[in-house]
Amino acid sequence: MRLRFLLKPGWLALTAVVFAFAICCFTLLSPWQFSRNAEREQQNSALEASFTAAPLPLAQLLPPGSVPDQRTEWHLVTISGQYLADKEVVARLRTVQGEGAFEVLTPLRTTDGTVVLIDRGYVRLDSKSGVLPYAPPPPGNVQVTARARADETDPKNRDAFADASTGGQLQSYVVDSRVVARAGKLDIRPGYFQLDTGQPGVLGALPLPQTDSGPFFSYALQWIAFGAMALLGWLYFTVRELKPGGALDATPTSRRKSVAEILAEDELAESGHQK
Repeated sequence: MRLRFLLKPGWLALTAVVFAFAICCFTLLSPWQFSRNAEREQQNSALEASFTAAPLPLAQLLPPGSVPDQRTEWHLVTISGQYLADKEVVARLRTVQGEGAFEVLTPLRTTDGTVVLIDRGYVRLDSKSGVLPYAPPPPGNVQVTARARADETDPKNRDAFADASTGGQLQSYVVDSRVVARAGKLDIRPGYFQLDTGQPGVLGALPLPQTDSGPFFSYALQWIAFGAMALLGWLYFTVRELKPGGALDATPTSRRKSVAEILAEDELAESGHQK
């Protein structure tokens, strides 16, 4: 039977690769892009809401024990307290508007005794990739308006460090209240708060994300299309192999004669005819 070619090792290998690729497209790659698109939509909604919503007191937006989430992230909050400049940590390996930067993270003790982490913005690198000099936070009590942000997570769970390469300054790999809390031996509430332009202690205010939808939805559709094309291609070649003359057909077929062979046969026929 011609269906036996389906059991050939080469065809089995091809079938496994095609179906594995299609399954990855449909169950992993496309859903991943759909989820990224959903995350972008949620972020855009939260940002757009924060543009018009009035700032809320910290305790009202984030009661004790709560953390910034998709519902509260980017919302503006008002916080009163005093900066703890001696517990400051600088986040390294950051990129702001396409250029290297550091972000300055300063704990602030609120008037009710709670300690929160304030991201005062960014500073650029010096000629040796170190931190350029920047202004300290203002002393005394201040009131800031900042955007609630969820902590970043370092997959390697590295602590802040200070050595000769940092000039003795504490640096971390992520903006994470837990890292700063361990470095300063403080009890900092989860999440951090990013200053906008004009706030007490702000350095270079971090730009807000763009509220475009991004390419994730179209990427998801592309992965679906790639998976479908792979399956259709496999089906096309399967049907072609079922017909006589397929590449895997073991039945001998007549070979087409070359022009030289045809001319040689004609000459031989003419010479025989003349005899």
